Amino acid sequence: MHEQAMTHPDTGALTLGLLPPFEVSLNNQQSDVRGALSALLAGLGPLALDVEEAGTVELVMAEALNNIVEHAYADRRRKEAIHIRCKQLRDGLHLRIVDRGMAMPDGKTPIGMAQNIDVDAIDMPEGGFGWFLIQDLAKDIRYQRVGHTNQLDLRLAVALHAEG
Repeated sequence: MHEQAMTHPDTGALTLGLLPPFEVSLNNQQSDVRGALSALLAGLGPLALDVEEAGTVELVMAEALNNIVEHAYADRRRKEAIHIRCKQLRDGLHLRIVDRGMAMPDGKTPIGMAQNIDVDAIDMPEGGFGWFLIQDLAKDIRYQRVGHTNQLDLRLAVALHAEG
């Protein structure tokens, strides 16, 4: 399916067509995550996402990228690239994150469980929210290891206001 993107005459937002696919790359350093998120959101600018949609994209991608940097590259000091590929289809944004870090344990994504936060501050869990949030907000989550490469595919049900 290849459609012609047209600009809405009043808002400048893309309608009828789909945002051309684009890619954002970053190094496997925590300090690079924020810039990659900004670049991703800038690339989505023509879609005129509302605040909630943009927040969903940013939250899911921040959790995924932070997990990759923290866990997949936990034992590596040298810089390596992480690539984010984004394309819009009628059912939302399709994102693929590709890295060459360590594989996920057991070759699959963790089970995202809600954490009990009705406890004293000292007993609050330090982590464990990331995969719960990703699985709660994203659709069609798929992880695969291809050779020495991790591929995480996500669909976010945002930017559904394209006509047609």
